[in-house]
Amino acid sequence: MSEEQKIEKYKMKNINLSLGATAAIVTSMGLIAGLAQGNYTKTGLITSLLVFAIADNISDSLGLHIYKESEGASSRETTMFTYGNYIVRLFLSATFVLIILLFSSYLAFIVSFLWGSILLAILSYFIAKKKETHPSLGIIWHLVIALIVVLGSRFLGNLILKI
Repeated sequence: MSEEQKIEKYKMKNINLSLGATAAIVTSMGLIAGLAQGNYTKTGLITSLLVFAIADNISDSLGLHIYKESEGASSRETTMFTYGNYIVRLFLSATFVLIILLFSSYLAFIVSFLWGSILLAILSYFIAKKKETHPSLGIIWHLVIALIVVLGSRFLGNLILKI
């Protein structure tokens, strides 16, 4: 096996799926924060999460696919990246659907926030380790951004309920 083939094989094993994972986590947290209140039913919330998990996931995966092509990545790497992104996002979105199924609306809001925060912290930790930097600042920064999304979504959901 040539050196170039070894590098390609290494790249394939270490495809970075953090963008798709982050989008699935933060958007699910925001949807639940904004919709898990008032008269919104579990069915409505689950439908919203599943539409996001499918439609936005396909859209995002296509965008990433085109990006990888424009980078000049190999066809195989582009395809693996696209499918990997889709599967990771679908799986993570499904975990939030499960939370909605298991808990009441308010408790689902709390549990989804905790679950999403744990996932983001883990993802941030591994990114920092890969970059060989201290993970604390990255974890805090990513959690603050997620908190802004959740609070903004919650505020918007409350505003719409009042109108």
